[in-house]
Amino acid sequence: MNQVYLDEVIRGLEEAFGEELPFSEQSLDPQDVKTLERVFGDSGYQAYLQDQVNRQIIREYLTNAVALGFLSEQRLRSLAHVAGTIEGRALLSLHMLMSSVEQANDLPLGPGPDSLKPLSPTAEPRPPVKLVRR
Repeated sequence: MNQVYLDEVIRGLEEAFGEELPFSEQSLDPQDVKTLERVFGDSGYQAYLQDQVNRQIIREYLTNAVALGFLSEQRLRSLAHVAGTIEGRALLSLHMLMSSVEQANDLPLGPGPDSLKPLSPTAEPRPPVKLVRR
């Protein structure tokens, strides 16, 4: 059975992506760069960016689920209610990334954000993901 370490998978993907595209076509002076580093390096911006990603995942997933007929309007309204909080968006987007639109009716409507718990790094060795082949 193979062991996969997710950080190695991510590192390999980042290398495969290659150079990131510049976010500006114009050259930036040192003061611009300093300002951008201050703004983009702030933890508030990182939280904003993650929330925007969560919103995009939810929009795309639910739009596809409705368009393909896998989600009723009533269920959509219930899921939209869950998506009304930062924690709800984090919960939904995580589940959406792990499931297909055919499973839209199985998305959690509760108990809510308490099911997500922050992870803390430990000194213990990282657990491998074991691939089970069918």
